[in-house]
Amino acid sequence: MKILDVCCGSRMFWFDKKNKDTVYMDIRSEQFELHGKKVNVSPDVIGDFRDIPFDNETFYQVVFDPPHLKWAGENSIMRAQYGQLEKETWKDDIAQGFHECIRVLKTNGTLVFKWSDCQINVKKILEVIPYKPLYGNQRGTTHWIVFMKEEI
Repeated sequence: MKILDVCCGSRMFWFDKKNKDTVYMDIRSEQFELHGKKVNVSPDVIGDFRDIPFDNETFYQVVFDPPHLKWAGENSIMRAQYGQLEKETWKDDIAQGFHECIRVLKTNGTLVFKWSDCQINVKKILEVIPYKPLYGNQRGTTHWIVFMKEEI
């Protein structure tokens, strides 16, 4: 496989939800209906983005779309679809997630990071990671930012 999506959820932004070159990973596997909306989280691999179960330099591209919410109701559709960050450890969790994503990337591979500013501004995310973005959108509330693993 060439691509790893470490927080695939229900693969909402994928045009091809069964892309043959992609391994879909998530910390959960579940199918249910909440508030009339069906949620289907069905990853190929169960795993935590803070401890990715793959060897170093395995993938050409990693997609990292972690949960964006620190606060969400117990029965919230947003929490059901996207998950929730730990209120106390989110900075360390996101930083560890970036380290893991970079670790499993091949040299010169790309990390595509998606973030919503709904509760935590993307600038705060960029402050807690030691990686510099190549390019991405800087306006709006949903950000797509690309990083590249440089040669050591």
